[in-house]
Amino acid sequence: MAIILGIDPGSRITGFGLINTVGARCEYITSGCIRTGKGELPERLKVIHESIITLIEEYIPQEFAIEQVFMGRNADSALKLGQARGVAILAATLQNLPVHEYAPRTIKQAVVGTGAADKEQVQHMVQRLLKLPGLPQADAADALAIALCHAHTNASLISRAGLKTFRRGRAS
Repeated sequence: MAIILGIDPGSRITGFGLINTVGARCEYITSGCIRTGKGELPERLKVIHESIITLIEEYIPQEFAIEQVFMGRNADSALKLGQARGVAILAATLQNLPVHEYAPRTIKQAVVGTGAADKEQVQHMVQRLLKLPGLPQADAADALAIALCHAHTNASLISRAGLKTFRRGRAS
């Protein structure tokens, strides 16, 4: 059993999702969005950092997974995204959580089955995989998809190694 905190970083909206892995099964815990408002970037980064620390202290995850930065059309946006991502990673490492990073295409491949999936497909598959009553908000769905990607990656690695379980850094 391991609780995974998935983060979809953003300078204005950072999605988060927490799942519990029980064997090969993933159970939904909670998800949502950290909304930073319209203040200056340093203040928004502070909100992200403090919010992630609060989530970690409240839910005590054992794993932390985050989306890697991808270079879009706007370099300024990519830099702000990178700063939000860095603050999130800092929050996790200050709480001694192992950090796992996944490319957007890898996340979509793990959850939808194609690396070219759109946001609506990710939302739909997250809803189905976690048996949610409704579609999660897009940023929260992305964060849950990141957590699911990490859970599937861990399960695959454990299976390939021929192990039955993996708990807190110990294989058995």
